[in-house]
Amino acid sequence: MPETAGTSEATRPAVTPDYLLRTLRSHPSSPVYWVAYSGGLDSGVLLHLAARIKGVRGDIDIRALHVHHGLQADADAWTGHCESCCHALGIPLTVIRVDAGKRPGQSPEEAARLARYQAIERLIGPGDTVLLAQHRDDQAETLLLQLLRGSGLDGLAAMPERSPLGTGYLLRPLLVFSRVQLDEYANQQGLSWVEDSSNRDPAFDRNFLRREVMPLLRSRWPGLSSALSRSARHCAEARELLASRARERLAMARNPLDDTLSVSGLSRLTPADRRLALRCWIRERGYRMPSATVLGRILTESLEAGPDRRPVVRWREGEIRRYRDALYLLPSLPSLTAREPLVWPPGLDILSLPDGNGTLILRRDAGEGGILTEIWQGSRVEIRYRQGGERIRLPGRHGRHDLRKLFQEAGIPPWVRERAPLIYLDERLAAVGGFWTAEEFSGIGDSSPRCSISWRRPSWLGVRSTS
Repeated sequence: MPETAGTSEATRPAVTPDYLLRTLRSHPSSPVYWVAYSGGLDSGVLLHLAARIKGVRGDIDIRALHVHHGLQADADAWTGHCESCCHALGIPLTVIRVDAGKRPGQSPEEAARLARYQAIERLIGPGDTVLLAQHRDDQAETLLLQLLRGSGLDGLAAMPERSPLGTGYLLRPLLVFSRVQLDEYANQQGLSWVEDSSNRDPAFDRNFLRREVMPLLRSRWPGLSSALSRSARHCAEARELLASRARERLAMARNPLDDTLSVSGLSRLTPADRRLALRCWIRERGYRMPSATVLGRILTESLEAGPDRRPVVRWREGEIRRYRDALYLLPSLPSLTAREPLVWPPGLDILSLPDGNGTLILRRDAGEGGILTEIWQGSRVEIRYRQGGERIRLPGRHGRHDLRKLFQEAGIPPWVRERAPLIYLDERLAAVGGFWTAEEFSGIGDSSPRCSISWRRPSWLGVRSTS
C-alpha cells in the first residue's frame, strides 16, 4: 500500500479573502501592496482575493503590476488581458516593459527572473510589499530542483514567505495552498486567465519536473507537496541558526576598515566555520554565491599560499584576491586598455580616466607636498601607466626610488598599482596617482601657491580612495 506524507487537504485553510487579510496583518503593514499579476491562474486568484479585500477595506492601498518580457508572441495579448481584468476589479495596473534577453552564462529563465525583479525593485517605494502567487506545489518543485542541483541550506530553504527586495519586501501569501485549491477557487469565481505555452515545454527543468516527475511521485506519496514544503521550512529554520553563527565567525575574521578578510583570522577558525564566514561575507557584499568547488578553491589556495604568492580565484560574478594577510572581494576587474598618454587639458580640474579607472582631481589651494602651481600651469601634463622601471625622488628621502618598491612599502595591492595613474609634466614623472609627489616639483621651502592631485578610485578596486 502506498505510503502517505503530509497533511490531508481537509485540514488545510480555505482560499478566502479573510485568509489573505490575516496573512497581511501577520507582517508589518506596508504603504502599498503590489500584486504581481502575470495574467495566469495563480496570480489571477491572488488579484481577485486582493480586490475583495480592497472592496471592504478602503484603507489598504492595493495595486497590480505586470511585467511585459517581450519574449512571447502573445505578450501584448497577455498585457491586454491584465488591463481588462484589473479594470473590471477596480485595481490600478502598472505595466513594466523589460529586456529579458539572456546574457552569456544565463539560462532564459534566469535572465527573465533577474530582469523581472530588477524592474519591480525600481518601481516600488520604501516599505512597499509585492505579493507573489507562488503556492505549495511551486515550493515543492523548487526544493526538488535545488536538491538536484546539489544546493546547501540556502537553496533547500526554497522560497521564504517574506523576504527583502530593495527598499521593500516580497510576500508569498499562498504558499499554504495547493495548485488544485487555487484552480477550484478560480473556477468557483468564474475567473478567466491566460495560458503560457512555454509552461508545457519539457526543455525547461521545472516543466519537466512538474509534468513528468511530480505526478509519478504523487502516485506513491499523495502528500508529497506538503512533506516537501515542511522540509523547506525546517531547512529555513536551520539556515537562520547557521546565519547567526556565520555572522559571529565573520566578525572574528573581518577587517572592518576595508571590509577584507584576515587570512590569519580565517586560519584560526575550524574548516566548517571558515566556510560559514566566507559565504556570509560574499552574501553581505551582494555577490551571488559561487559553487562549492569554487569556495573550496578560495579557502585552499588563499590560506595555503606562501606569503609571497598572490592567488586569484574567479567565478562568473566576481573574484577573490589575496594580498599579504587580506582577502579582497572584487568584481571581475576590467582590462586596462588605455596605454597611450592622456593629455590633461589646461584649466580642467577634474579629469575622467578611460576604462572606468576613476577620476583625477586637481586642488589649487594645496599646502606643503603639492606641485608648484607655476610649474603645473607652464607644463604639458600627461597621464600614463606603469611600464616598469619608473623611479621618483621623494621629499625628505635620499636618492631616487623604484615605484615597485614604494608600492610594496606602502602595502598597495598589485591590481591597484597597475591602475595607478602617473602624472608627467613635460615628460618627467611629477606625481603618482594621489600617493606621492616628486621632490623637484614641490618647491620645498618656497611659499608660492601649490596644487595637488588626488585619485578618486573606482569602488570596484576594493580599496579606499585618496580623495
